[in-house]
Amino acid sequence: MTTVTTPRTRAWRDTALAVVLLLVVWEVAARLVTSAFVLAAPTEIAVALVTQAGLLWRALLVTGQAALAGFIIGNLAAIALAALAVLLPATERVVTAVALVVFCLPLVATGPVLRVILGPGDGPQVVLAALAVYYTTMIPLLVGLRAAPATWFDLVRSYGRGAGAALVHVRARASLPYLVAGLQIAAPAAFLGAMVGEFTGAQSGLGVLTIRASRDLDIQLTWALATVATVVSVVAYVVIGAIGRRFVSERPPLILAPVRPRLSGRERIRSAAITTVAFLVVIVALWWGGIAVTGISPFFARTPVDVVRIFAGVDDGGEVRGILFAALGETAVLAIAGYLAGLAVGAVGAIALTLAPRAATVSMPIAIALRAVPIVTTAPLVILLLGRGPVGAISLVALMVFFPTLIACLEGLRQAPGQALDVLRSYGAPARVQLVRVRIPAMLPAFFAAARMSVPAAVLAVTVVEWLAIGAGVGAAMALAASQSGYDLLAVAVVAVTALSALGYALVGVVESRVLRVYAPEQQA
Repeated sequence: MTTVTTPRTRAWRDTALAVVLLLVVWEVAARLVTSAFVLAAPTEIAVALVTQAGLLWRALLVTGQAALAGFIIGNLAAIALAALAVLLPATERVVTAVALVVFCLPLVATGPVLRVILGPGDGPQVVLAALAVYYTTMIPLLVGLRAAPATWFDLVRSYGRGAGAALVHVRARASLPYLVAGLQIAAPAAFLGAMVGEFTGAQSGLGVLTIRASRDLDIQLTWALATVATVVSVVAYVVIGAIGRRFVSERPPLILAPVRPRLSGRERIRSAAITTVAFLVVIVALWWGGIAVTGISPFFARTPVDVVRIFAGVDDGGEVRGILFAALGETAVLAIAGYLAGLAVGAVGAIALTLAPRAATVSMPIAIALRAVPIVTTAPLVILLLGRGPVGAISLVALMVFFPTLIACLEGLRQAPGQALDVLRSYGAPARVQLVRVRIPAMLPAFFAAARMSVPAAVLAVTVVEWLAIGAGVGAAMALAASQSGYDLLAVAVVAVTALSALGYALVGVVESRVLRVYAPEQQA
């Protein structure tokens, strides 16, 4: 009797073999470096998980509740902002710019501020989890809301319906694959935000345990915490993906968008000026309004005028400004190198996995697991493995950028229109030609969405690493300023980091606009 092996069975078998091989190599490597207090063997991690199961479970419940609340709040905000930007196109640039600035606020600095405002409890963890996820969902969702053929909108208009009907009946349906991808990326981010919030003075949770384990050099518990966080994030990723596949089963449509007329130079300048003024008005109003509403003490809070005075060196002769600029120089080198490396590896990896689907079934679970480990647990471990120099920090930033890029590019490659692929196949075009002519152009909107989204993610990663492991750069400077009541330095550091993140985002947007004008004009707002 002949046993028939289905593709699904082969995929499970290959994945199981890869996992077993990885565990064996891991066990041997850990036994060889036992005296280095760096790597815990899988068997040691298993023992720690069993012996400290009660402690880990209680911490997981605390962190999981805060992460879930932040995940829901953040994603609802993302959906509402994306819908507003689509229904009122004139507001899109201001909405995305303000959302970007809020997302770029460094968690290392905002955590202590939120603790001061919200006091003890889960408030800071929930807010940081929401801040960590809303932007990673909003950007791919905006891409998806535009990923529909112009003929569909013509059909809606022929029935006398407006933008609201198009949003409900066309855009929402077209955006589902992108929304699912965004939610999958957001799940580990919510866990990260909740754990960072716990670092600011919480009494319990996985973040608190991580700090204690790192301080005590308890390698087994540190790896056990990383394992728990990874499993939770992977389960969330898989469950969201499975739910998404139940609702997304249609082949991607062939999108033909009319060529949009280019604005004249004067019109572009006028549009940019209006957007900039509106953006500054909203930001200043939120800043001053936030201080007034929360009633935060002037001892902690700095107004826009205060920050301008500090940057100008009016009160201290530029001492704070000098400290900040020196720290920013150290941070920029690490962030840029890690960002570019993560983007390149993610995009190339997605293309390679598309050409070798069998390899994808084996490597994807490992890739998901690598990224799903919250950076607050991986940072001490990677630094121990690679050292406190640039290599360890750049590797962590690249890891933070790699996974969103990989997932977004894979989703973009899947959005290649089936009709166009059928035409090439009918002419016997090889996979390489299909990739270059159809799949990569279809991937570009998702790639640039990931590239923009990864700018603040890279800044977040490098500042967290500097804070937790390196002790240099602007991340360490902000943490030190928060602990020593150096609120002048903390305020200007937050403004500078946020501004540089927004600048990096804008630069990516310029490149994106030029490329998509040729390959995906429907994405041009």
